[in-house]
Amino acid sequence: MSKKTVVIPVGDVAGVGPEIAVKALAHPEVYEWCRPVLVGEKSVLERALRITELPQQLHRIETVEEAKDCPGVIDYFDLHNIQAEEIVFGKVQAKAGRAAFEFIEKSAELLKTGQADAIATTAINKEALKAAKIPYIGHTEILGDLLDTEDPMTMFQVRNLKVFFLTRHMSLRDAIDAVTEENVYRYILRCCAGLKNLGIGNPRIAVAGLNPHSGEHGLFGWEEVREIAPAVERAKKDGICVEGPVPADSVFHIALKGAYDGVISLYHDQGHIATKMVDFERTISVTIGMPCIRTSVDHGTAFDIAGKNLVSEVSMYEAIRLAAEYAVTYRGRC
Repeated sequence: MSKKTVVIPVGDVAGVGPEIAVKALAHPEVYEWCRPVLVGEKSVLERALRITELPQQLHRIETVEEAKDCPGVIDYFDLHNIQAEEIVFGKVQAKAGRAAFEFIEKSAELLKTGQADAIATTAINKEALKAAKIPYIGHTEILGDLLDTEDPMTMFQVRNLKVFFLTRHMSLRDAIDAVTEENVYRYILRCCAGLKNLGIGNPRIAVAGLNPHSGEHGLFGWEEVREIAPAVERAKKDGICVEGPVPADSVFHIALKGAYDGVISLYHDQGHIATKMVDFERTISVTIGMPCIRTSVDHGTAFDIAGKNLVSEVSMYEAIRLAAEYAVTYRGRC
């Protein structure tokens, strides 16, 4: 089987994106997993190589077919849309926000035209996007629109632990209100479809409890009895292998040991804490439901250390590895 092409937009150039991109591609085994291709700008990548003191050569391409695809050479698309000397490290800048969006836009074009099979993204800055008047808040929304996907799903993976999120960017109060039978039931169906699209034939899913000890039959809250358990029973009748509510203080550990293929976290921090405590740097965000797989580092632009050669590339390295792995088995929309 020929190697899959993973496209990597370098993110906000005032942050650490270019640094982690070139550092990740300094590992020769990356070229065994896939054909990695950066989307960026020449002066930005040259600056990243100077900062990181890496010896790789830059190879500008117009099509993926021109890639040299070998260790020591960084194949990249040059958008000529920004100059490194214009950008100050560690500050929100509209120029950087605009360039970051254009890097993603070009990556989406490569995916839509079949030149790339998966995308592994570095970090962008929401304030910089806003300063550039880009009408999106992040990668998921941008790629969802560019790749004609209404409601992409986010999954976190660390080792073999896969965690989905019923709710994410909302207050805890609003997240609790969103734990309804209908919402949980529909999300179980989507998670099952998503896991199947990753190549898991008959996924085993667990739904985390909301309250301490999953509510102890109403002693510490009724959400498990009135909303979660009925949703799980409905999904079981549909033939889905699902259990729950499973107390949140144990379900992630049990899944990490292999009992479940996926866990549904009910709110943002419930799943984030669980995965990041296993291995912070190797917790990777995976976007499912689009025509192609997207993975991402699970850290921000790290403005405080940008340009100082202090950032670790482990998260970028893992994101590329996972994108390459899933590009082989991924079945598309769910």
